[in-house]
Amino acid sequence: MTDLSQRARQILYACITEFVASGEPVGSRTLSKKGIELSPASIRNVLSDLEELGYLHQPHTSAGRVPTDKAFRLFIDAMMDLRPLSDEENASILMRFSEIEPGPNFLRETGRLLSELAGTAAVVVSPKAESMTLKHLRFIRTMPGELLAVLVMANGSVQNRFLKASVEESELVKVHNLLDDVIEGRTLGELRDLFLRRKKAESVQHDAVRKVAFELGEAALAEAADAGADIVIEGRAKLLGLPEFSDAQGLKGVVNALDEAEGIVRLLDATLAAKSMVVVVGHEAGDLAGGQLSIIGAAYKNQGRTAGSVGIIGPTRMDYPKVVPLVTATANAMSSLSERRERDDESEKR
Repeated sequence: MTDLSQRARQILYACITEFVASGEPVGSRTLSKKGIELSPASIRNVLSDLEELGYLHQPHTSAGRVPTDKAFRLFIDAMMDLRPLSDEENASILMRFSEIEPGPNFLRETGRLLSELAGTAAVVVSPKAESMTLKHLRFIRTMPGELLAVLVMANGSVQNRFLKASVEESELVKVHNLLDDVIEGRTLGELRDLFLRRKKAESVQHDAVRKVAFELGEAALAEAADAGADIVIEGRAKLLGLPEFSDAQGLKGVVNALDEAEGIVRLLDATLAAKSMVVVVGHEAGDLAGGQLSIIGAAYKNQGRTAGSVGIIGPTRMDYPKVVPLVTATANAMSSLSERRERDDESEKR
């Protein structure tokens, strides 16, 4: 901000907040009515300077000016005052989360809640399979030479897969007891590597039950740990209904961006690796929707580890002071819910 005077910062701030509110190019007369004690002519001079510095651009010669990505980046990093959620709003979010059942609908219901609160599209990314914590692993005999492996994750999701194996019921009891001792608190990725190491150990080669247990464990986790993350986008209609995407080109760009959700996830993964919250503005996301979208994302955790991410996809003129705290609160609520379920599981074991 060293290249901007106090007057320029004041006018740029007013220009950004007015554009966020109206979606229309902002002119000097509009700003003069917003409490800036300068003549329209003086304001025009400052606007011209800001345009020359790359903070504003003028869509048409006779139109007002629109903030650029550079302006929004400055606003986000150094100018905006976040509007923290009230205790009542935080309590409401936590209550809504407590009503969401664990399992496959958890991501979708989370996305719907955040989309409803923010008024635009929300994206929720599940934990990568290898980072998910395994709660139970059981093998059920289905027919001679075949077992059904049932994997129950700490977040309540369940995976099933059939394995070719001939194991007696009495041996399965020993297998389950042995695996229960090593599964607790470990992720699928950690267990996959552990089973592989144990299976190769010389001591295991001479212990029939341990050998079978680790072979079955490795087989059950082989595909599960390599599975990709689930991606849910809710509130597409809210985003597509915004005025900046009313023309055919803008609509097409947003639809294509939402259809290529993996690109959004890669962007979140890359940026969240360094911090727990990120705001990507316009062309900072590359060619995503022609630079017309911004993404606000936050990581949520499970047992202290980054599990997945949750975020908002909206136009560059998003109400950042409102939306950033909403995304943060949602990520915190998801982390708290995971921790609470872990504690409840521990209490049940006792």
